[in-house]
Amino acid sequence: MAGARIGTGVDGTGVDGTGVDGTGVDADIHPEGEGVRHGRAVCALRPGTDVGRHARVLAHLHDAVLAGASPSPEIRSLVARSWRRVRAQGVDPERGEPAGPLAADELERRRSGSPLQRVLPELRAALTSVAEDARHVMVVTDADGILLWREGANRVRHRADALGFAEGADWSEASVGTNAIGTALAEGAPVQLFAAEHFVRSHHVWTCTACPVHDPRTGELLGVVDVSGPAETVHPTTVALVGTAVKLAEASLWRQHEVRLDALRGVAAPLLSAVPGAGLVVDDHGWVAAVTGMPSIERVAVPRADRPLAVHGVGLCVPEPVPGGWLLRSAGAGSGTSGGLTLTLELTGRPRAVVEGSARWVHPLSTRHAELLVLLARAGAAGLDAGALSAALYGDRDHLVTVRAEMSRLRRGLGGLLVARPYRIADEVAVHVPPLAGTVLAGSAAPGVRALLEAGT
Repeated sequence: MAGARIGTGVDGTGVDGTGVDGTGVDADIHPEGEGVRHGRAVCALRPGTDVGRHARVLAHLHDAVLAGASPSPEIRSLVARSWRRVRAQGVDPERGEPAGPLAADELERRRSGSPLQRVLPELRAALTSVAEDARHVMVVTDADGILLWREGANRVRHRADALGFAEGADWSEASVGTNAIGTALAEGAPVQLFAAEHFVRSHHVWTCTACPVHDPRTGELLGVVDVSGPAETVHPTTVALVGTAVKLAEASLWRQHEVRLDALRGVAAPLLSAVPGAGLVVDDHGWVAAVTGMPSIERVAVPRADRPLAVHGVGLCVPEPVPGGWLLRSAGAGSGTSGGLTLTLELTGRPRAVVEGSARWVHPLSTRHAELLVLLARAGAAGLDAGALSAALYGDRDHLVTVRAEMSRLRRGLGGLLVARPYRIADEVAVHVPPLAGTVLAGSAAPGVRALLEAGT
């Protein structure tokens, strides 16, 4: 490893900022020492770095931190954050293999339940042959960091076995410290780690590049794709390679979604022909296959059998299961249910929303979500946009991202009783809010809630 320098690709070509698909890859030096960026991913080394010398420097810095020193500026902030997390979790830097692996039946259960099983052919086509040629292994994990599949060079797989880097093992940060898989899960972003950037000493002879995979329909984290090998094989192009493979896999998942949606349209046509008014058929994630009696829309909230759902243009709906999805039609349009629905906020003790109609269900609320519902209830049919909610909660309009994230979580929990543009409680829902004095919101610091308290409402 001594004397080797980053700057030549694994195929012998120079690294000139060209991606694996022939497109340009953004390569620059991060101002805070994050190394070389290729797209969103962060590479471990700058072009021209002496690999052996850098490995020795990292080893000294690792020893110093374990001895009680503060992380040096030479340690990338990504790595320093991870080291702080794993030390707080009590990970032993001298430990050996991770706990486990899982029993064979549990591993098979996770494999069969993983959506990534459907895109293994794409991942293998993009990465396995390259991994074998470049002395690497490719692994695919689930969202918990459990290794589900592993393929690649035989010699490297044998070395990986000695570390417990095998199917069924847990490679989350809490299990084995800073590593590309666990750190990519913790950071929610692509990660490349080299040598002593790993927290556990026995991992210092490795370099690893990992990228999270998300469900393109929902944004849900599905797992991680990782390529790992001996430390001297580190190269920035691996980041672009893994990232491109993940994009191809996510594109394949989206194509499969479209195929299932097309099949649902065949079910939808006869169902919707019998609906007297507006209605629609959606899949299990709320993606719309077909509509009748209303303008076409792309998606609604995720349907649940035990909760009504407000759909713009239809009104309040009670989801009815159909093969491959749900039929949504007005609660009064032949569904055999009443359209009346009452939302009562209970604010003594732990806040909760009580919804009553054809059925009764209770949804626990955080204090912040209780504040949001009170503000929306007082706003009435006019509703509030994200800026107005930000001002009511924080005193300024600068927290739009936070407000939208909280509203997204609240809308998921309340099954579509809340609608957007602007945010408001659905017209079909009668809302009861108790006087705020003496409730858990009596001490609220939100300006909008304080104003309601002062007004005695």
